[in-house]
Amino acid sequence: ILLETYIFDNDDVGRLFVESLAGAVQRGVSVRVLIDAVGARYSVPSILGRLREAGITADLFNGNIVMGLRLPYANLRTHRKILVVDGTIAFTGGMNIRKGFSAEFAGSSSARDAHFQVTGPVVADVFSVAAEDWRFVSGELLKGDTWQVATPPAAPGQPMLARAVASGPDASIETNHNLLIGAFSVARKSIRIMSPYFLPDRELISALTTAARRGVEIDIVVPAMNNLFLVDRAMTAQFDQVLKHYCRVWRTEGSFDHSKLLSVDGVWAYIGSSNLDARSLRLNFEIDIEVLDAGFAAEIEARIGSAIASAASVTIETLRTRPFIVRLFDRVLWLGSPYL
Repeated sequence: ILLETYIFDNDDVGRLFVESLAGAVQRGVSVRVLIDAVGARYSVPSILGRLREAGITADLFNGNIVMGLRLPYANLRTHRKILVVDGTIAFTGGMNIRKGFSAEFAGSSSARDAHFQVTGPVVADVFSVAAEDWRFVSGELLKGDTWQVATPPAAPGQPMLARAVASGPDASIETNHNLLIGAFSVARKSIRIMSPYFLPDRELISALTTAARRGVEIDIVVPAMNNLFLVDRAMTAQFDQVLKHYCRVWRTEGSFDHSKLLSVDGVWAYIGSSNLDARSLRLNFEIDIEVLDAGFAAEIEARIGSAIASAASVTIETLRTRPFIVRLFDRVLWLGSPYL
């Protein structure tokens, strides 16, 4: 078992994971757990001690829980969410390990998210990304029969073209950014985006608005209730840049939705850990999967469409009717958005 995550809280859900991982260790399974040093601090005390007490080999990415973050690189975080089991099944997407995203513990107020189970050759790519992160932190190279990646014994039920996309402030810097610009530039019918943090840079906004001006229907879905107040205000300040160029912006009601979903023309989908903000597009280490399959893209579009059906439309008129001091405050926050 190879697990890499941004947040691994020391709460009810986190303890369930520790219990399950410890059980695997007792059965003789080799387990490695990598947690981002910033994400580990979302709960006090950190889950790291509990993992190690249970006999689970665990480490922190880019930091030390006692001595602190590795300055000046504290902003370079692994935002990846990867779980690979027996080299045949992988899980990835946007979900962190915390009870706030579990209806079992948080009830009807639990946040929503999207996570995916992956099988087939793409598992090898997902594994190699997490294995390299583990080697960078611990110096251990995961090799040999224990860590052999194998194709599933059974043929896939619905084969589709998929590719893992790793990005981060290293040799793969801005890979996700460049890929999205390319996808927006070739769109012919529709672009649908769902993101909790929509703060694209000038190039991405230009690609979106250019697509809209040539007749592409563009829907951008963000939560009405956001867990990051300052980011939400900065997002609001930027909406007019896409609205005035024929894009549509929607705010979903209800509990916070952390999903990162994107589809183009109903045939190409992009899923994973990347948000559309400066952190994900330049600072964080991320992993996404692009899928070229009309059936899968239709499922993603249906999820986004379901959110739009109960969402409130954002208009330029409503943005302009807000008090001047509120609009000024949002604009100032927008100027500092790369640091939020």
